[in-house]
Amino acid sequence: MIRALSAEPIPAEVINRLLDTARRAPSAGNSQGVTFVVLDRPELTRLYWNTTLPQPRRVSFRWQKLLDAPVLILVMTDPSRYTDRYRQPDKVTSGRTTIDDWPVPYWWVDTGAVIQNLLLLVTESGLGACLFGPFDHEPALIAAFDLPPGRRITATIAVGQTLEDEPGRSFHQARRPISEIIVRPKPS
Repeated sequence: MIRALSAEPIPAEVINRLLDTARRAPSAGNSQGVTFVVLDRPELTRLYWNTTLPQPRRVSFRWQKLLDAPVLILVMTDPSRYTDRYRQPDKVTSGRTTIDDWPVPYWWVDTGAVIQNLLLLVTESGLGACLFGPFDHEPALIAAFDLPPGRRITATIAVGQTLEDEPGRSFHQARRPISEIIVRPKPS
């Protein structure tokens, strides 16, 4: 995660190419529930920050250069695309026709895969990215940008040219040993 980004604009065709490739992640039933809201003009990124980080809090915000990111991408998911898809004849027997029928809500899983694709693609293209959540600001962002009802903002991804960055507070947190995260059950 890069938290220091240049305000230098990123061409729309670069962002479009990244998003076109990122969206090709797996999708349960090919439901394709992801939507990207691209904020790539100063008045849009300013509205985002005014909505989520009011000026009094902004003064003490640790990552001042994150606020300069020329592109903010809100990654949204639409659970109704999944329930609608799973009401179709080839899927209806799965019994996943309402949101409550999904023991694991795959709209979050699929959106996570798209986000990971996007982060890898941004890095591969020589740009920097920072992923963060909307948390309590989701309703305000939906209202501020007049976003479609029923969709959920999964994350915001700031994209831009990388500047010298200081590590975040979690940077020195050791990774769990691989022996703790790989399980190979023994046959009974």
